Amino acid sequence: MNAYSGRIALVGDRSPHVRSHVRVPGLFDRLRDRDNLDFDTYWIPTEQADEALEGFDGIWLLPGSPYRSEAGAITAIRVAREGGIPFLGTCAGFQHAMLEFARNVCGASQVQHGESTPDADDLLIVPLACSLDGHEGAIQVTPGTRAAALLGVERSMERYHCSYGLDTSRLDLLREHGLVFSGYDDEGDPRIAELPDHPFYLATLFQPELAGDGTRPHPFIQAFAHAAAQRAEVGRGVIPAAM
Repeated sequence: MNAYSGRIALVGDRSPHVRSHVRVPGLFDRLRDRDNLDFDTYWIPTEQADEALEGFDGIWLLPGSPYRSEAGAITAIRVAREGGIPFLGTCAGFQHAMLEFARNVCGASQVQHGESTPDADDLLIVPLACSLDGHEGAIQVTPGTRAAALLGVERSMERYHCSYGLDTSRLDLLREHGLVFSGYDDEGDPRIAELPDHPFYLATLFQPELAGDGTRPHPFIQAFAHAAAQRAEVGRGVIPAAM
């Protein structure tokens, strides 16, 4: 019998038409079978995220933009970032992690997402030059980063379902405040972001939940789950908190 491993919030507007949403429950079954990690998972609609995120050991902001509540998605990221809660953001989760960091850490409070507010004066998330909806692409991983340690390779093929990405002219603003871009496509556009001083914070423009046939969770998902389990063990006093 697998030990209880904690509570994970799956933040997103769940739909049977979003392939990622269909794949995720099976991944947690695999984590239970392969890694002995048995989580209670709760789907949190974005419009409920402002009031429903207490007591979780991990927060995963899933694809599915435009979200019904952009503010709820931003709140989920801020709660994880400020609270040291393991965070994974994939596809739209990456895009909104960039918004949250720019607004709440960098002071760029007016930046917007080009999908929801295309006519805004200050767009941080813009249409990609070429849509990646349904495509695979190569990722060049930066040595010495968390992403590199987890993947164990310098180049990885990953699957996308998106048409928006980060305006690369704003990279320096985000870097100056501590965000690390640890993976790029072959054109040099950022595809993975992390916060080195956070217990676990990874955001990917690609969708690791769609890797392979779903029988072996992507290393990022495995690492997120283990980080959440460790946080739960600390909370229960099973292992001591780091000094």
